[in-house]
Amino acid sequence: MDPLSVSAGIIAVLQLSSKVVGYLHDVKDASKDRAKCAIEAANLNSLFTVLRFRLEEGNSHTPWYTAVRALATENGPFDQYKQSLELLQSRMTDKGRLARPGNALVWKFKKEEIASILSSMERLKTLVQVALEMDHFKLSLAIKQVTNMAHSNTEAIKDDTGFLRSSLPILESKVDSLQDEGELAKHRKLVAWLSPMDFPAQQSDIIGRKQEGTCQWFLDSTEFATWLQQPKETLFCTGIPGAGKTMIAAIAIDHLLKSVQSSSVGVAYVYCNYKSKMDQNAGALLATILKQLVHTQPSMMGPVKRLYEGHTSNGTRAPIGEISDALRAIVEKFSTVHIVIDALDECQNDDGTRSRLMNQLQALQLRNDLRIMVTSRHIPEIIEEFSEAHRLEIRASDDDVRRFVAGQINHLPKCIQRDAALQQQVQEKVTQAVDGMFLLARLHVDSLCDKKTKSKVQSSLKTLRGGFQALDKAYDDAIKRIDGQLPGDAALAKRALSWISNAMRPLTTTEITHALSVEPKQEDFDPDNVPDIDDVVSVCAGLVTIDEESNVIRLVHYTTQEYLEGIQMDWNPTTQLELASICLTYLSFNTFRYSTEEDCSDESWIKQYALLNYAAQHWGHHARTVQPELCELALSFLQDEPLISCASRAAVFGTVLQGTNREQTCLHIVARFGLQMLLEKLLSICKEDQRSLINEGDCGGFTALALAAEHGHESVTILLLDNDTEMEFFRNSTALYVASREGHEGIVKLLLQKEPNVRSKDEYLNNALDVALSAGYERIVLQLLDAGADVNRQCKGFEHTLQLASYFGDEQIVELLLDRGASINKVGGEYGSAIQAASRCGHESIVRLLIDNGADVNVSGGKYGSAIQAASHSGHESIVRLLLDRGADINLSGGRHGSAIQAAACGSHESTIRLLLDRGADVNAECGPYRNAFGEALDIGEERILKLLLEKGSNVNVNTLGGFCGSWLNRLAFEGHTDVLRLAYEKHHADQSSQDSHSRNPLHFAARGAHLDTFEYLMSLGLDPTAEDAKGDGLLSYACSGGSLPIINAILGQDLPSLEGSNWSPLHWACRGGSSAVVERLTEEGFRGKCITVPEPEGKWCPISIAIFHGEGEMIDHLPASCKSLLGAAVDIVQIEGTGSTRFWCDGCFHVSDQYQTI
Repeated sequence: MDPLSVSAGIIAVLQLSSKVVGYLHDVKDASKDRAKCAIEAANLNSLFTVLRFRLEEGNSHTPWYTAVRALATENGPFDQYKQSLELLQSRMTDKGRLARPGNALVWKFKKEEIASILSSMERLKTLVQVALEMDHFKLSLAIKQVTNMAHSNTEAIKDDTGFLRSSLPILESKVDSLQDEGELAKHRKLVAWLSPMDFPAQQSDIIGRKQEGTCQWFLDSTEFATWLQQPKETLFCTGIPGAGKTMIAAIAIDHLLKSVQSSSVGVAYVYCNYKSKMDQNAGALLATILKQLVHTQPSMMGPVKRLYEGHTSNGTRAPIGEISDALRAIVEKFSTVHIVIDALDECQNDDGTRSRLMNQLQALQLRNDLRIMVTSRHIPEIIEEFSEAHRLEIRASDDDVRRFVAGQINHLPKCIQRDAALQQQVQEKVTQAVDGMFLLARLHVDSLCDKKTKSKVQSSLKTLRGGFQALDKAYDDAIKRIDGQLPGDAALAKRALSWISNAMRPLTTTEITHALSVEPKQEDFDPDNVPDIDDVVSVCAGLVTIDEESNVIRLVHYTTQEYLEGIQMDWNPTTQLELASICLTYLSFNTFRYSTEEDCSDESWIKQYALLNYAAQHWGHHARTVQPELCELALSFLQDEPLISCASRAAVFGTVLQGTNREQTCLHIVARFGLQMLLEKLLSICKEDQRSLINEGDCGGFTALALAAEHGHESVTILLLDNDTEMEFFRNSTALYVASREGHEGIVKLLLQKEPNVRSKDEYLNNALDVALSAGYERIVLQLLDAGADVNRQCKGFEHTLQLASYFGDEQIVELLLDRGASINKVGGEYGSAIQAASRCGHESIVRLLIDNGADVNVSGGKYGSAIQAASHSGHESIVRLLLDRGADINLSGGRHGSAIQAAACGSHESTIRLLLDRGADVNAECGPYRNAFGEALDIGEERILKLLLEKGSNVNVNTLGGFCGSWLNRLAFEGHTDVLRLAYEKHHADQSSQDSHSRNPLHFAARGAHLDTFEYLMSLGLDPTAEDAKGDGLLSYACSGGSLPIINAILGQDLPSLEGSNWSPLHWACRGGSSAVVERLTEEGFRGKCITVPEPEGKWCPISIAIFHGEGEMIDHLPASCKSLLGAAVDIVQIEGTGSTRFWCDGCFHVSDQYQTI
C-alpha cells in the first residue's frame, strides 16, 4: 500500500468522522458520553489531518512509512476506528440514513458499548501521536501489538502507552526523548499547564451548529483565497452585530484544520468573550495560542518545558514576556502559521490587553510567515489598527438565511410544520426582514414558537422589521414573553438571565442550577431544589443557549448582554445584591465547616458543590457596590474561620495554586476584593489584634496590604496604611513589588510616600523596578528611579536595566534610562548587551536609538556573541542592514553560533543568508561548534538552506573531530538528504573517496540511517561497499543496525564479506536493533549465533543475550522456534538480569568505540 493509498484511507475516515460528529451534535436526550465521543472524534480528526500531510509530503522509502502503512491494514487500527464510527452512525440513524423530518436522532447505547468505543479511540489517538513523533522502523511492531491488544476492551489505556514506550528502541534522539512510559502523559501535563482555555471544544460546538450549505460564499471569496496563499497576510473581517462573524471564524478554522494544518503548518485560534475578560488577558491568550501549536508536536516542547520548570515550583504563572519568547521560538519552527481571532471587539482594552495581544502577533508576523484573520464589529479604533489589511465585510446572504430558517422548521409549532405554503411564507418574510443579520433571523424564528395557529403566525410575520431598532424590538418582545409566563416561570427566567448577564465568567449548567436552587437563610445544600437545566432554558424565550461540548450556558449574543445591561435598573435593580447574597449563603453552608484540605482538591467533591468555586472566587466582586445591605451576612461569613478556610482552598481549585496551603484571614479576603466598608468593620471588631492581623501574611507572604495593592484598591490601601503607622517595610515592599508589577501607579506613589527611608531599601526598590521595566510601566519606573532605584543594577535574567528594557522593546523606557545615566555598553548575561538584546527581539527603533546614543555595534559577549549574530539568528533583515550600515563586522566570531552567517543558517533564514553573503560574509568561515554555516544548517536539516550554501561555495568535504557521523557527507547520508548529496557530488566537487577519521564513508551511514534511496544513489556513484570502519565493522553490520530489510537484501545480493572476525557479527547488530524480520533474514542467509567477549559489561555475548540485555525480549518471543535456536545460548543471563530496563550501553553498542561516540 503506497502513501497515497493510506492518505486516501485517512480522507475516507475523516469524511465519515465528520458526519458522525454532526450526528452527535443533533442527538436528543443524550448522556455526557455523547460529548466525550464528539470531542475524541474531533481530536482524532486533527491528528489524522497532520498525519495525512506528513505522508504526502515526505519520502515514501523510509522505514517509518512502512510502519505507518500498517495502521491501514485489514483489521488494523484504522479499520477498528472505522467500525466504531459505523456503529455510532448506524445506532443514531436509520442504518446510516438521516431521521425523517420531525424525528430527532436518539442515543441508543449502553455504557459498556460507549466505553469500548472510547477505548478504541484513545488507543488510536495514542498510536497516531507516537507515529507523528517517532520516525522509526520499529513502529511496525508497536502497531501490531496495539492492534492485538485493542481486542480486549478491559485493557487500560495506560498499559497501551506503556507498551509503546517499552517496545520502541532508543537508537535515535527523537525516540530517546519519549522512551519513558510516562512521557506522553508529561507532554499532556505541560500542554494543560499552559492554559486552561478550551477553544477546541468551543470550535466543535460552533461548527456543529452550522446549517448545511451555508457560508460557502466566504470559502469561495477572493479575499479568503488570497489570505490562504499570501505569506504574512492579514484578513480583517468586519460585520454588524449578529451578522454571523463567529460562525465565519469557525468555518475558516474548520477549513484550516482539515485542509491546511500539517507538521510544518500550524493553526491556532482564539474566541474572545466579553464574559471572560478576567481570564482573557494578553498573556493568557498568547499562552493558549502556544498551547494549540505544540499540542500535537511533542518535539517542539523545549521552550514550554523551560517555562513549566521555571514556574511550577513557585506556583506562579509565566509573565507575558516569557510566554512571548516561547511562542516566538515555536512559530519559527513552522513554515507557516495561521491564527484566527474572533470577536476582537470583545477583547478588553481598558488594561491594554487587545493592544498587547495584537502588538505581539504583529511583531511575530514581521519575522515569520504568520497569517492572521480577525473578526470584529465596526469599532473605529480597531478599524484604524487594521487599515493596511485586506478587508472583507461579513453579512448573512439571503440564501444562507433561507437555509437557516428551513433548518429551524422542525422546532416551530405543528401548524407551520404541516403547511408547506406557510413554511415558504416564514422563510421569505424572515429573510426579507433581517437584512443580513443572522441573529435577528434567530430571534424572529423564536418569536413564532408560541404562535399555535396559522392566523397568528401570519399576523406575527407582518410585524417583522429589520435593522438595529428591530433587534431592540425583538429583545423587548422576548422580555414581554418572559414576563407573561406563569409567575414562577417568569421569576426563574429573570434570576437565570440576571446570573448569566452579571456573572464574572461563563457559568456551567450545573453552576447556574445550583445558584438558582439557593433560598434566603438556607443552611445547607438541597439537591431536591435544583431546577432542571432544560426548564431554565425553556423559560428564557430563546435568549440563552448551551454550548454542548463545554456545558456552558450563555446568552445568544453579545448584543443580548448589552440589552440586558440597559434594562437592568428597571427590570431587576437588585441583581448584584441577590447574586452576592446567594454566593455568601452558599459559602456558609454547614457542610463546608467540616471540609478538609483533601476535599477542596478533590474534583468529584468540588463537582458535588458546583457553585463553591465560583462563589469563593467572585462573591466580593458582586458585593462591592452593596456592602451596607450585605453587611450582616458578610460579617457572619468572614468571622467563621472554618468557612473562610474552605472558601480559600476552593477559590484556587483548577489553578496552579491548587493543593497549596491557602490559609487566609478575613482581612486578606476583603482586601483582595477591595471591600472598604467591611474592612473598616473588621478592623473595629479586631481592635486589640489589629496590628498583628494587618501584618500577618498568607502562605505566600502576602499581607492584606499586598493583596489590596496587587488588585489596585487605593481606598483600601490608604485605610490599611493609616491603621498601621509602624508597618514593617518588608511587608510594605511586597506591596510595592506587586503594585509595580500590575501597573497601579497611584498605589506605588502611596507606598513610596509612606516609607521616609526608602532610599536605604535598595533591594526592595530594585525588585520593583525589574517588574515595572518588564511590564513597560514608564511612569512607575520614573517614580522608582526618583526614589533611588539603581539605574545600572543587575536584573533577574538580565545583566542590567537597559538590557532588560531593550529586550522588551519599550522605546520610551529605554530613553528614560539613557537620560538617567544607564551604561549603554555594559556587557554580561545571556543577551550580552542592550543592543544585542534589542537586535535579538527585532526592536529596530531601539537598536537605532542605542546606536545614536553611542552603543558599540561590535560589542562582544552573551549567547549570540554580537548584535549582528542575534539579529541574523532571528531573521531580522532590516536590523542586519542597519548594523552593517553602522559598521558592524560581518565576520565577527564568538557566541553560540560562531558567526552571523552561521546564526542565520541555524535560524533557516534564507533571505538573511543571501543578504550576508551579498555584503561579504565568508561562507566557509570556521568557528563555533558546527565549524561553518553548512554544519549549522545540517544540524537543523533544512534542505533549501543546505542547497543555497552549496550554491554559494560552501565546502562540504569537512571532517569533524568528534560527533557521531564524523563528516558532513556522512551526516547527509545518515539523515537521507539524497538531493543535497546529488548536488554536492555532481556540481560542487564532493569527494567520492572521502572517509572520516574512523574510516567510515557515506555508504555506512546511508545503511545505518535506513535510507534506501540514498543508499542506492551512493552505490551508483561507486562508493566502496567493502570498506570497514576502524573497529572492523562492515557495511552489512551498519545495515543490520539500521534495520532496513531492502538495504540488507541489496548488500547480501552484492556477495560482500561479512567481516565478522572477533567483533560483533551482523546477527548481533540485528538483535541489538530489535527487528525480527532482519534476524530471520540473516539466519536464512546462514548467519549463526556465536559468542563474542566484550569488556563492558564483562562477559561472553551471543546475539540472543544482546537482545535480552537491551529489552528486545518481545522480538525474541515472536521469532519462530527454528530461528530462535540459531541465536546461541543466553550466556550470563543471570548476571545481566534486570539491567535491560536501564538501556545500559555495552562496548559492542558502538560501531566505533573511541570515546563512546553515541548515536
